[in-house]
Amino acid sequence: MTKPMTAYKVLTGEQMAALEHDGSFAGAPVDLQDGYIHMSTAAQLTETVDKHFAGQDDLHVAAVDLEAVGDKIRWEESRGGQLFPHLYGTLTLDSVVAYSPLERLDDGTVRLPVTG
Repeated sequence: MTKPMTAYKVLTGEQMAALEHDGSFAGAPVDLQDGYIHMSTAAQLTETVDKHFAGQDDLHVAAVDLEAVGDKIRWEESRGGQLFPHLYGTLTLDSVVAYSPLERLDDGTVRLPVTG
């Protein structure tokens, strides 16, 4: 499997504001508990939002350049045997290539932030 060069982190409005203000994000409570920042590929993102953020408002999606975070990313087996990108370290704003409020397309999938 060719690994994608971009992964996605779902953030609350408060977490996104902190990332913008501080330039870094140490993780949500579940990230801090598990010892890494949970992220998803584009193909995994909608299921992640549906499973872990159902019913929540004011969510944002940050696109993270995996090359920029380098060896801090580990691909580890999780839900259904899929490999998920896990960031062992702090998420820095300079590794985020795009972000936007979470929106869904007509088919219900999460719209990815526009990069470039």
